[in-house]
Amino acid sequence: MKFVTYSKGGKESVGVIYPCGQNIVPLKENGFDYDDMNSVISNMSDEEKKRLEEAVKSGNVKGLIPIGDVKIEAPIPEPKQDIICLGINYWAHAEESVRYKKEAFDGDRKFPVYFSKRVNRAVADGEEIPSHSDIISTLDYEAELAVVIGKDAKNVSKEDAKNYIFGYTVINDVTARELQTRHKQWTFGKGLDGFTPMGPCILTADEVEYPPVLNIKSYVNGELRQNATTDLFIHNIDYVINELSQGMTLKAGTIIATGTPAGVGMGFEPPKFLKAGDEVICEIEKIGKITNRVK
Repeated sequence: MKFVTYSKGGKESVGVIYPCGQNIVPLKENGFDYDDMNSVISNMSDEEKKRLEEAVKSGNVKGLIPIGDVKIEAPIPEPKQDIICLGINYWAHAEESVRYKKEAFDGDRKFPVYFSKRVNRAVADGEEIPSHSDIISTLDYEAELAVVIGKDAKNVSKEDAKNYIFGYTVINDVTARELQTRHKQWTFGKGLDGFTPMGPCILTADEVEYPPVLNIKSYVNGELRQNATTDLFIHNIDYVINELSQGMTLKAGTIIATGTPAGVGMGFEPPKFLKAGDEVICEIEKIGKITNRVK
């Protein structure tokens, strides 16, 4: 299933995309009393999920809403906590990153790089990315697969990690490169307002084989920039959930952004940073795409 958050008349609701792709099945009108996506993730039981899936597949649903009649929001508009992100999790991106920083690449990535991304409110498909041109000039894009944790995870084994995943979504980890470099850590350069486009849905984990091997792409003004697959991680999802859950409880609704492949703006010579008016598309197979223009 594809879960979405949508709004109409200023009111946000949650639903799933009907198989035709043109309508939304509203949860509340079909007996599922959830007000937002965080509640769905934290509280919807496996039995409820199965009952919802069967109703959607059979067409035994009420109150179908044409997608064109509503605004599709980011699936989790206001995450409960900062997003946990992986830096340098594709070899080719590691190489372009150190080249941009004029550092030597030793080929050693024994341990992951983790950082937090502040999200006051995630940016929806079709909304604008603020350029923050008053304080930055090196605005960059990063298409990423995000994992959404479905239940509290503590001391999870690698073998059991997949059972803690609710689903997957697309994130553009927008970055201010000079702030990232200047401060020697990434919180500020990754966490400015409007730096987390997300969506268009959460694809439930049961919809793809595990581990997910999905094509991931980005385009800027129609030019293909990134093109890779999610089996190229340096540190895979099992490793990440296992390591992070040792001593850190990953609460239901936690979002883990798994890193970006090569092809970001800083990787070109000269770099191709974003400017006002540029259109960025981040797309992942089976999940969908998000399109955002720089303001």
